[in-house]
Amino acid sequence: MSKAVVRCAWAEGTSLDYIAYHDREWGVPVFDDRVQFEFLILEGAQAGLSWSTILNKREGYREAFADFDALKVARFGTKKIDKLLTNPAIVRNRLKVESTVSNARAFLAVQKEFGSFSDYIWGFVGGKPIQNQRQEDGDVPATSDESDALSKDLKKRGFRFVGSTIVYAHMQATGMVNDHITSCFRYKPCAALGRKIPSC
Repeated sequence: MSKAVVRCAWAEGTSLDYIAYHDREWGVPVFDDRVQFEFLILEGAQAGLSWSTILNKREGYREAFADFDALKVARFGTKKIDKLLTNPAIVRNRLKVESTVSNARAFLAVQKEFGSFSDYIWGFVGGKPIQNQRQEDGDVPATSDESDALSKDLKKRGFRFVGSTIVYAHMQATGMVNDHITSCFRYKPCAALGRKIPSC
């Protein structure tokens, strides 16, 4: 009899898309600026909603927001925003849609200053993932000192919907922290990916 696959509890008993997200993406270190921008959009859209709701709309976001091209999104004007607010494939919240456009502009400013957004954001964890050793899902915090610092700096740079809880979720999603519980089958592979990243 084959041994059952152990996952983080939050991914168990969910949709196939949710499980695939846990198994393939969550906790994998991301150094691609377009993917970083995608998660900034999606995590901000999630505020007050469930992650499953956002995952179900992910393709809609991809189409609505120029395949997460920050340069194109930064050019969206009032007419484009008004049109997006009629699009049922995304979360039709004016503040969230407007913040996506303003965040794209702030994102480009960070790229210009640091060379890439990835270089900027990874600097808050020393360029390598923080390898946590959580035993249970209940051990995983909602924020950290690093997310507090990053949130504060993002806000100073004009980003919106970047509170510490949202930022910590972003850090988890993009592998800046490895918060898979140690018994999860993804913990060791994600840790191994982190070890392969050269030190700064």
